[in-house]
Amino acid sequence: MPPPDGPSPGGVTTAWFHCFAGIAGDMALGSLLDAGADADEVRALCRRLPVGGWELEVESVLRGGIAATRAHVRIEPSPVTRTWSHIRGLIEEARLPDRVRDRAVAAFAALAAVEGRMHRRPPERVHFHEVGGVDAVVDVVGTAAALEVLGVDRVTASPVTVGRGMVRSAHGMLPNPAPAVVALLADVGGPVEGVDRPVELTTPTGAALLAATVSGWGPMPPMAIEATGFGAGSRDLPDLPNCTQVVLGRTAEAAEAAAPGQPVVLVEANVDDATGETLAHALAALLDAGAHDAWLTPVVMKKGRPGHVVAALTDPALAAQVVAVLTAETGSLGVRAHRLERWPRARSVAEVEVAGMPVRVKVSAGRVKVEHDDAARAAARSGLPLREVVSLAEEAWRRRRGTAEGSTTGPAPDEPGPQPPDAG
Repeated sequence: MPPPDGPSPGGVTTAWFHCFAGIAGDMALGSLLDAGADADEVRALCRRLPVGGWELEVESVLRGGIAATRAHVRIEPSPVTRTWSHIRGLIEEARLPDRVRDRAVAAFAALAAVEGRMHRRPPERVHFHEVGGVDAVVDVVGTAAALEVLGVDRVTASPVTVGRGMVRSAHGMLPNPAPAVVALLADVGGPVEGVDRPVELTTPTGAALLAATVSGWGPMPPMAIEATGFGAGSRDLPDLPNCTQVVLGRTAEAAEAAAPGQPVVLVEANVDDATGETLAHALAALLDAGAHDAWLTPVVMKKGRPGHVVAALTDPALAAQVVAVLTAETGSLGVRAHRLERWPRARSVAEVEVAGMPVRVKVSAGRVKVEHDDAARAAARSGLPLREVVSLAEEAWRRRRGTAEGSTTGPAPDEPGPQPPDAG
């Protein structure tokens, strides 16, 4: 696992999912457990969810002669059908590490976006059936937790294998691959390979995890391999090992920059009739809708009118709901979009203490940045000037880092692992 102050000089930790037999939520989780993620740590993070009545069982099995790990969430029967808003509330209430929360929320947000389009209703009103069960929630949060336990900074994947025929769902019989699977992979440009097997090889939960985490598609990237694992599906298949493989390794940052970037969508609208308060609220609403970043640019519009370009950067899976928020909050009559790529650098989040209060700091190679909201809260409660709180927090981090580098026992156990970028 990389140190808490960001990736080592050797590169960043990358996970490559080999979806030669498709992918499901339990298969993704099982592969990461098989690759070395500590099951007890994953369970502990999942138990922060405010839901009970479940147990995560981990079993060693064979699939097509390949040794694999079967991750099975046993649950008590429940008639509850959860909406996207309900599931988002459960995940946010769990006080998970930032990256675990963000990855899990992004997976369900992607599902809500495609289900909303298919059922012609707003994403927040989408009712999840199979994917809203406690077992599916634990599969998604558990996969995000396992990625964090392994210190994974970047996720890539091979083309995704899907079957044919029909599958049974809460909505009745559906074509295989399920419409949600097709839409999720289409939204993020995920390549798909069909095989002549009447089996649901890739599930909506598995596709949503890929849509939420994958930043590049194709063969295994150049890496120094550190571990590999196989996550087993629920049954054996003739002539095909029913499992998903994950390969973990270190990739050079220079290679990362040359590799395909994370797909993103830039949405923009020109506005010349909104107040500053309205524009500030629009930015906050765009971030709440899942945008990576949002900003304003002052411009001079036709007839010399002063105006602003309101912009947001978002995952393709969330583009529809971000566009809806941009339109609703600005009153714009039109929105434009551009498909782009980005190459975010890995960073970590640690916590220091200033005047007896916790303050988070983001750390990347050669830089430390104090979380403004935490610093402002500490300044208000302590009476210290904000700039002094920022300076004290940076100094506290440098002292801790110096102590950790001089110790043979490793980093402090309460320091969380690397966190995802939140800016364009």
